[in-house]
Parts: sequence; C-alpha cells; structure tokens
Amino acid sequence: MIDRKPLIAALLVAALLSSAVAADQDQELTVFAAASLSVAFEEMGQLYKSNSTYRAIMNFDGSQMLRTQIEQGAYADVFASANKKHMEALQAGGFIDNSTVRPFLKNSLAVLLPKDNPGRIHNLSDLARPGLRLVIGNSQVPVGQYSRQILDKMAEDPDFGPEYRDRVLANVMSEETNVNLVVSKVALGEADAGLAYISDVSPKMTGQISTLPIPDRYNIVAEYYIGVLQGSRLPEQAWQFIELVLSEQGQSVLKRHGFSPIGSSNLIQSAPGSQADILTRAAETAGAAA
Repeated sequence: MIDRKPLIAALLVAALLSSAVAADQDQELTVFAAASLSVAFEEMGQLYKSNSTYRAIMNFDGSQMLRTQIEQGAYADVFASANKKHMEALQAGGFIDNSTVRPFLKNSLAVLLPKDNPGRIHNLSDLARPGLRLVIGNSQVPVGQYSRQILDKMAEDPDFGPEYRDRVLANVMSEETNVNLVVSKVALGEADAGLAYISDVSPKMTGQISTLPIPDRYNIVAEYYIGVLQGSRLPEQAWQFIELVLSEQGQSVLKRHGFSPIGSSNLIQSAPGSQADILTRAAETAGAAA
C-alpha cells in the first residue's frame, strides 16, 4: 500500500507557501508614477509604510509609457501623471476611478547644463548656436511636449525670431522617453544642455549640474494628476496613499524636492464616496478576483 502521507504533507506545505506569497502580495500597493517623481515618491513610499501595514511598490517611467502599460493590462493601484493628457486618456478608457482624480503639484522647466559648461551656454540664445549637443524628451513624454511649447513661445518673440525653434531643434542629438534619461546625459557630460524640470536638480545633482532659468513668460507650468485605478484590489489603501500625497506632510515632501504645491483649495476636499462606498467597491473587487 502506498503511503500518501508525504504527498499530503508536501501539498499542504505548497499550499501554505502559496498563501504566504499571496498574502505578501496583498500587502503591496503598486504605484505607477512619472519619472520626475522618482526621488520624492520614494520618500513618500517610506512615509506611507510607516503609517500603514502596506508598502508602496513604485514603478517610475515616462507618463506615456505608464499609460501604455496600463492600457495593455499591467496592474497598478495608483497612477500619477506629469500631465492631464495621459490621465484623461485612461479616464476615457475606463481605467481610472474618476472620482479619485486630483491635481497634486506644479512644476516648471529649466535648461540643465553640465557643471563645467563645455558648450559655453550663458543665455537662451546660445541654444540655437550650431554644433551644440542638446537632449530633450520625445514628443510623447510630457517634458518633451512642454519643451516644444516653450520653444514655440520663444519663436514668437522678436528677440529670438521665428527661426529660433528650428535652429534649437537642429541641435537635438537625442530625444528621451523619460526625463531621468535627459538629466543623466547632462550630468555625465554626454550633452551640452538639456530641457528638464526644475525639480530634477536634486541636492545630490548640484555638484554635477547647473541651471539656466527660463523666464515665466516663456515657461510652462505643468500640473500633475493622481488617481486610483478602477481595477485596484486595494482601493481604500490607494486612496489613503493619495491622501498622504495631498496632505500637508506630503506637500512638504514635494516642495522639498523642488515641486510647487498645487494650493490648498484643490487638495483634499472629500473622499471619493463614503467610507462604506469604498469598502463596498473593495469587496466587489476582491470577489471578482476570487
């Protein structure tokens, strides 16, 4: 007679291990966030973990890349976009719980230069000088869209002239899929200049990068948006993460990393539905996944 006890014991161990892995995954909140938020949101994740039994797992990339991943079925609980366009696209596709969407910060752009300034760039006119190596975001990533809008504004100013935009773009040696790649190429001296967010010059980068300001009349004020995914298995915890981002403590973190607060009138107004509504949707989501 075959002794089935070892087989049964092995199956029980496998089941327990599987349950442990599943339980561990249930304790992870998945946040898809624009690459420019990398440093600030890593700190935000630590704050979230210190006040929750859940930990935030971050996925940073260009907003357009994150949007595509979500549209193609990637799982996320929270999406933080560097512009309204990609958030609205996901809302239109039914991927976002519209009642949770909030603007949460503002950002502007600057010209980034390697510390030793090999291109001898001292003003914005110098960006049109032939032979410079310029790096920008591609036309799909928000920072690339904002960069082109700035050049359009400058080309309309007689001080620069209508050919300015084309002359600057002729110096572009590389178009990147997220802003972190722009910053890296400038810091490594692989480019003479790059267009990126003011917030990208973190304290640890000040020894490698200097900035050339872009006047307000040409600059773009970028608004970032955050929301909960419809398919989130943790909608209550996802909203709690957003509450942290919108809180005074969260806004202080963002400000310390070079971002501008959005203004208290646009922050936490009310939760997306009552607590009962959130818990009901959480139960429905769990039931659908079972």
